[in-house]
Amino acid sequence: MTKSQMIKKESCFNFIMNIYDIALSQIFQELTWLKENNSDIISNVTKRIKNPDSIMKKMKKKHFQNNYTNLIERIDDIAGIRIVCPFKENIYTVLKLIKEIDSIYILKEKDYIRKPKKSGYSAYHLIIETPVNVNDTELLVKVEIQIRTMAMDFWATNEHDIRYKTNKKISIFDSKKLSFYARILNILDDKMMKLRKKQNFKSLQFFKT
Repeated sequence: MTKSQMIKKESCFNFIMNIYDIALSQIFQELTWLKENNSDIISNVTKRIKNPDSIMKKMKKKHFQNNYTNLIERIDDIAGIRIVCPFKENIYTVLKLIKEIDSIYILKEKDYIRKPKKSGYSAYHLIIETPVNVNDTELLVKVEIQIRTMAMDFWATNEHDIRYKTNKKISIFDSKKLSFYARILNILDDKMMKLRKKQNFKSLQFFKT
């Protein structure tokens, strides 16, 4: 590949990433507004864009040919937003609110809360599209939205660091430990939610008397 071809390829990649960044900023703004108006059920909203190395690794792992068509059409999580809620029941309330946003078109949904991954991972995933205006042309750009509880986020963040940010591959025994810890946190999640509901019920009864 010549130097001019490399420059052209890099310029094209940066242009595509810029479009994803615009889409991400638009959705992040919508969800930040949602948090400000529903602070009791949304604790935090964060965003990120995959770096070039992560994108290439994912395409290689999925055995996709390395081209822009596959990047755009087959990689769904280049742009990502994470919403963290206090309790599980909040997740489904937030999901309903997201579906009411006009600029969000839902493509895929995966409920890893009712059916966690084998690793123990739990969350609610959405792949959405949002319109972005580029040179007077409207493009639909994909963004992944993950909705988790605080407990789910604690486990997922640490599991990712343990599994992928160390030099050595995690053992089967330690992998089973992580799955076991996820189940414990899931039980705690449920117990905390029940306790919260109990206290809310008591408060309602107090005001009725």
